[in-house]
Amino acid sequence: MRFPSRSGADRERLTTARGTAALTSAAAAAVAPSSNAIRILKRSRSSQVLLVIAATAAAVAIPAAAYASTKASPVVGHVYVDDNTAGTNTIGAFDRHADGTLTPETEPSFTTGGAGTGAGLASQGAIQISADGRFLIAVDAGSNQISVLRIEPDGSLSLVRHGVVSSGGVLPVSVAVHGDLVYVANVGSGGSNYTGFRLNPQGHLRPIPGSTIALPSGSQPGDVLFNGDGTRLAGTRVGTSQIDSFTVRPNGRLTAAPGSPFPAQDPGPFGSEFRPTDPDQLFVSNAHGGTGAGTVSAFSDAADGTLSSIGSSPFPDLQTAPCWVEISHDGQFLFTVNTGSGTISRYSIASSGALTRLGSTQVGATGGVGAVDARLSPDGGFLYVDESRIGAVGEFAVSGGNLTELTGSPVSLPAGATPAGIVVN
Repeated sequence: MRFPSRSGADRERLTTARGTAALTSAAAAAVAPSSNAIRILKRSRSSQVLLVIAATAAAVAIPAAAYASTKASPVVGHVYVDDNTAGTNTIGAFDRHADGTLTPETEPSFTTGGAGTGAGLASQGAIQISADGRFLIAVDAGSNQISVLRIEPDGSLSLVRHGVVSSGGVLPVSVAVHGDLVYVANVGSGGSNYTGFRLNPQGHLRPIPGSTIALPSGSQPGDVLFNGDGTRLAGTRVGTSQIDSFTVRPNGRLTAAPGSPFPAQDPGPFGSEFRPTDPDQLFVSNAHGGTGAGTVSAFSDAADGTLSSIGSSPFPDLQTAPCWVEISHDGQFLFTVNTGSGTISRYSIASSGALTRLGSTQVGATGGVGAVDARLSPDGGFLYVDESRIGAVGEFAVSGGNLTELTGSPVSLPAGATPAGIVVN
């Protein structure tokens, strides 16, 4: 999504201009003698020689440091995670640099106005950015609410007035956004459902009358998402190994597809993603097959929402607990985070939707176990991984279907964070 702020080029020009100004003033300060220096010059010629040498050294040394600062990688966007902190919930925020590295913002976290649970949410998509890039929408699982925060030009966040609303159920865990339409998956006993909202231009969520789809106890929805053109919505039921599929009416309400919910192809359907270049192809990770037995399913999603298997789906992952799915913007590669084995599996995607496993990349910190949600940068050049177990964000360079973890990765979140979900702009 486009971030409503300066472009990367604008930031680079601004950074260069400031650096040049700093260099000029530093050089001027280095060579301009003070009134005390003038008095010393009058005393002896030897003092004059020493002063000239010192001034010359300063004139060389100070501008060099100033010049080096202009070479720092410019800020081109931001990364946000839902900290899901116990009590007052917060959003962790990072500046994202052109070289893929992250640095905490000056204020590294922002309150949502709701409460977190202080524990993992076992879901994908707990935080999203609005279609126009102006707002951030996050679950407050501890208070059964959804919060909307405005994304400021410098990447900081401010809670929208009256921006905290009921999620329409108990324990919200996942959010889907398409245009002004927002759906939330609630997982809690006695209030598990999908509930719809409209997001107005001021950042206010308004419930859609009659939109709530109740789910049986024990369903444990793990993800809810729209396809690329907003005509269909899917949701995974981790607890009962089923997949919900709906068509979306013009009024924002849902119609269940014939045969929905569909049986998953393996236990524990968890994360899911529609192919960015084909709104009729849906990919779902199956997390509960056992040690080294995870799989990824590929489905064709018909106009009425009916799901049918693609090729020899499900495709072997050879890892443990593949839970979170991300697909490259060009639709050519799929990445799934294996939280049980601490790796990220990589696949190529054929035009038919069939998957070919390319291998797995280790997540470095603590063996990578506990890595969860992942999102690509807008240019597709970097993948950021929510490492919930250690309260950090991993940084990976992307080259086609290959991943390389950056030096210095992961970057820590504030103490007390148990992050769920991640977004990048």
